[in-house]
Amino acid sequence: MNSPDQSLLGKATGYADQYDASFLYPLPRAAQRAEISITGRPLFLGADVWTVYELSWLNLRGKPQIAMGRLIVPCESTHLVESKSLKLYLNSFNNTRFSSLGEVKTTMQQDLSAAVWHGGVVQAGIGVQLLTSEQFGAEKILEMPGVNLDRLDLDCSHYQPAPELLSAATHEQPVTETLTSHLLKSNCLVTGQPDWGSVSVSYSGPQIDQAGLLQYIVSFRNHNEFHEHCVERIYMDILTRCKPAKLSVQARYTRRGGVDINPWRSSHPQPMPVQIRTARQ
Repeated sequence: MNSPDQSLLGKATGYADQYDASFLYPLPRAAQRAEISITGRPLFLGADVWTVYELSWLNLRGKPQIAMGRLIVPCESTHLVESKSLKLYLNSFNNTRFSSLGEVKTTMQQDLSAAVWHGGVVQAGIGVQLLTSEQFGAEKILEMPGVNLDRLDLDCSHYQPAPELLSAATHEQPVTETLTSHLLKSNCLVTGQPDWGSVSVSYSGPQIDQAGLLQYIVSFRNHNEFHEHCVERIYMDILTRCKPAKLSVQARYTRRGGVDINPWRSSHPQPMPVQIRTARQ
């Protein structure tokens, strides 16, 4: 079974510039999910949305082509793709000739779908959107909507996940609201490099104590875990401690190596959040 320590993370690696799907390194989701009491089918819906800023290939006449990509990985998949392996895979396109944008898209869909189901039946394919340079101007930079928790002036002393900080007013009238913070930080599980992000919590149910939620978000500061795993941990802790009737958690992490990762988890079917890029991304 693939494990993070066996991946190319944190290791000196040569970059290939000819197409090579073998770079993709799947990591099983099951082990981390077992840590947060998820076995079998996930208790949520959602996806991991990757934005790819450094994507290039050659057309059949050898002229370089560029695009931005948006990759949508269903959270039901058995595996995620380790981020460095994705970057190496994308770089392998650099001097490879493709007949069209459509061929690039189809190639990525096939390779990534095979990776995230890792030998199993592909139950839901990867969504791939490629934006050409003519479409770049339509990409907007906005902040995540909601009440900004960072306005609160409070003491913080926990820097490892502390779900006991979470509470909700279970004896009062339920509310529906969205709470956001830009103070999410965790570290790469393998290299220890800092991962910076913004997080949005949308819910209906007992009103969550805002100070406790912000302190809880800050408590990830020295925690070593991949982006996707952090969001699932946040989701499960809020669900367990605050018992909302509906819950949605989305994080937007800043890019590293030309890729940003934006996991989203929801308790109920709904349209995927609009993919707005924040100023820090």
